[in-house]
Amino acid sequence: MHDALAYLTFPDLSQPAGWLPLVFAVIMALAMLAYVILDGYDLGVGVLLRSADNEEQRDIMIASIGPFWDANETWLVLGVGVLLVAFPLAHGVILGALYLPVALMLVALTLRGVAFDFRVKARAEHKPLWDRAFYAGSLLASWSQGFMLGSLVTGFASDWGSRLFSVMIGLCMVAAYCLLGAGWLIMKTEGALQLKAVRWAQGSLWFTALGIAAISLATPWVSERIFDKWFSFPNVVLLLPIPAMTVALFVVIARSLRRLPTRLNQGNQYGAAVPFASTVGIFLLVFYGLAYSLFPWLVVDKLTLWQAASSPQALMVIFYGVVVVLPIIIAYTVFAYRVFWGKSTALKY
Repeated sequence: MHDALAYLTFPDLSQPAGWLPLVFAVIMALAMLAYVILDGYDLGVGVLLRSADNEEQRDIMIASIGPFWDANETWLVLGVGVLLVAFPLAHGVILGALYLPVALMLVALTLRGVAFDFRVKARAEHKPLWDRAFYAGSLLASWSQGFMLGSLVTGFASDWGSRLFSVMIGLCMVAAYCLLGAGWLIMKTEGALQLKAVRWAQGSLWFTALGIAAISLATPWVSERIFDKWFSFPNVVLLLPIPAMTVALFVVIARSLRRLPTRLNQGNQYGAAVPFASTVGIFLLVFYGLAYSLFPWLVVDKLTLWQAASSPQALMVIFYGVVVVLPIIIAYTVFAYRVFWGKSTALKY
């Protein structure tokens, strides 16, 4: 294990060997954040699919994510790609430790991709099979990602306590994605399905809060360095707005979900975007807290981003490619959401 005090020594950031790894770490982190939010809501919709009342509701749920779900996964490819080419040493350590959940996630994403394309064209008697496959793929992918997050927080420890913690975080990640998915459906649908999405969000809210609280407690627990970053003075005062704002957003969501049914029954869509927007805000705050806790380590107290980085010459070549490709990904993502914004109707072929 590297000296835990090594994080105090930063390379010269005016040189490529100093700033290039930092740039790629930021790109990788933001790509994973974009994936968790964008693909998170459509994974949540997939998990909620089996709770719909009838085939018409399921068709509308699928239609609400139809134009977006495939492009959302681009961010996962970008994030893992940056990890592979920019930080090959960390890629080997992280994916080696997470081989099983990564394999499960890839199988699940493949399953839901196949199910999505087949269900909208299958005969009526076959649609329930593909609905179940889409649900199973969404559930397994969501849980696998939560398990990987729990493993990252515990430094990939292999004891039973850490494994059980990762299993629990996996379940809470499913709830968090369901909260995102329900918020998305509240924005994108109307009528009985919209009211049902409010109830789904209410059922997912506090399990999401449990997962965030568990991560917040476990992160400083596993590393003395992280504990000092959060609880030494004056850091503890300066960082207090992060948990305070997170709690406030949970209160806002709970309050909104209590009021929405009355408004929606009156045909008033005011505030329909509040649960989704507030959930995204919570994800952003959790991301910031994790980034602050882990920086500059890619593997907690073992491997910094500079230690894991490729050579400056290789990073510079990759950097030129990212400068070209990243704006294109952002542009078509924004364009797709702009074109297909608004309430969803059932897909028809």
